[in-house]
Amino acid sequence: MRAAPRGGAAVLEALQVPDGLSARVPAEVRGAGRDDVRLMVSRGKRVSHHAFRDLPGQLRAGDVLVVNTSATLPAAVNGRVGGEAVVVHFSTGGDDGRWAVELRRPDGTGSTLPRAGGPPGALVRLPGGEQLVLEEPLAPGADRLWWATVSTAVPRLLYRYGRPIRYGYTAQDQPLSAYQTVFALPSPGGAGSAEMPSAARPFTARLVAELVSRGVRFAPIRLHTGVASAEAHEPPYPERFEVPATTAWLVNAARAGAGRIVAVGTTAVRALESAVDDDGVVTAVSGWTDLVVTPGRGVRAVDGLLTGLHEPEASHLLMLEAIAGREALGRSYAEALRTRYLWHEFGDIHLILPDKKPHSLNCLSNAR
Repeated sequence: MRAAPRGGAAVLEALQVPDGLSARVPAEVRGAGRDDVRLMVSRGKRVSHHAFRDLPGQLRAGDVLVVNTSATLPAAVNGRVGGEAVVVHFSTGGDDGRWAVELRRPDGTGSTLPRAGGPPGALVRLPGGEQLVLEEPLAPGADRLWWATVSTAVPRLLYRYGRPIRYGYTAQDQPLSAYQTVFALPSPGGAGSAEMPSAARPFTARLVAELVSRGVRFAPIRLHTGVASAEAHEPPYPERFEVPATTAWLVNAARAGAGRIVAVGTTAVRALESAVDDDGVVTAVSGWTDLVVTPGRGVRAVDGLLTGLHEPEASHLLMLEAIAGREALGRSYAEALRTRYLWHEFGDIHLILPDKKPHSLNCLSNAR
């Protein structure tokens, strides 16, 4: 591999992920278990390398891990538009009963390829004699995701005929259980995530118990993820979320002391930062969030982040930059490339921690 460009910012500008660094199967297929992935730890510009099962040694008593409890849906269903075979990705259920969907083309290997959406009024025939009708793009000028009416209750349709969404970098279909995290819980009405909140995937019950025994606390949020096609590099669309009162209390109490708030995944960041005010106080809230966390906006409730490795141009990199800083983030990605970390939902994990002592002294400096 050629040498990385000098300087962290230059690394991000030139970032390209080699095909050989895509995790093609789950960690438990490659090795001993879900926690058999690597863990890169960044503290400012300092980077160290560990096994994920060593996570308890990187945290301390009083830290709070904020975890997403949304369960992953089997959100991909075969269909037909006229004589054309398609795969429907069910993304998000709206308040009016419609669903945001994406149509894709099967590529003959069980994966899918991009396909233009529409046209308005197009009828998609689904298994079991069900159907959906495309109505309008989700947003003006956006052709990928469309609002659609469906002839039956979508969760029931998905659990009968669906399978997990997957993209071409994976080797084969995996069972739905491979896309559930240890924190996943049923949601009212069968709601859930179109794609797995994958940063939590390496956690096991044993590892959670060890963290709790060391004084690390867990705070649940729920954010149902929509589809995030690997080819599109679009900002996230509005997503349904909830920050419960117990989590708000726990986060505020930790921030008043010496505990650090570490989000497990970008979904946890989006939810928590959607529930915080300008003074860094988190309140219980539920509804929809269209927040996009950028370096300009900054973070107010989150001190650190546990996340996978993200592709060039992904909006998630802006969130990571808001937490870590551009130069530090670039240096960590240079290390990930140099030491051949694996990307995507079955890949390795990156822990970003603050370089300094805690937020109780500097939480207001992150306010806009």
